[in-house]
Amino acid sequence: MALADRKKYLSGLVEELKKQWPNNRTVNIVCHGHSVPAGYFATPHVDTFNAYPHLLHKKLKEKFPFAVINVIVTAIGGENSVSGAKRFSSDVLCHKPDLVLIDYGLNDRGLPEDMVYEAWKKMVDLSKEKEIPVLLLTPSWDITVLDEAQESGTLLKQRASLIRQIAFEQEVGLADSFSAFEKAIYSGIPIETLLSWSNHPSRQGHLLIVNEILSWFPF
Repeated sequence: MALADRKKYLSGLVEELKKQWPNNRTVNIVCHGHSVPAGYFATPHVDTFNAYPHLLHKKLKEKFPFAVINVIVTAIGGENSVSGAKRFSSDVLCHKPDLVLIDYGLNDRGLPEDMVYEAWKKMVDLSKEKEIPVLLLTPSWDITVLDEAQESGTLLKQRASLIRQIAFEQEVGLADSFSAFEKAIYSGIPIETLLSWSNHPSRQGHLLIVNEILSWFPF
């Protein structure tokens, strides 16, 4: 088992994005998850246009100026993967997505690991049945990760590891937001510049996530 091939996994989608009128069609990308893809910054403030779904949309349009792209957000603030899996067919697959992004790691700390595993696997399985590529996102950081005495930070690391495991087992894509934050912070970037609140990214933090997602597009 291994991750999907980064150079090939989304190659069909990229070819679709390159097409010009009258041979093109609308391409739907669905961002499913919790408050981070929903655009929450300092709750209850929602900063949609500085969150990664919108920033991803802009970056893709720069690369594919002839494409018609919908980036659809089905995320709900405060939700975990068990709840997200229950509405996956009705709220995600109904959009006939060409790509699905799943991002629940921050809120899955309060759930048993086996429940988290089954919920993520269910969403991946449902996508595979429809032959829809999937990118699983490890969680972005929160303020507790740097404090080894904080159990929530340790749990976040564990959820990141579990999501990586699922991506490897299922041979789908992995956007490793957790590692991107880790590299940035240990390179000297202050964590405060990457966070807008205790557990929500700033625009700069969201851009780290976008870069992880874009690494799967063979430009």
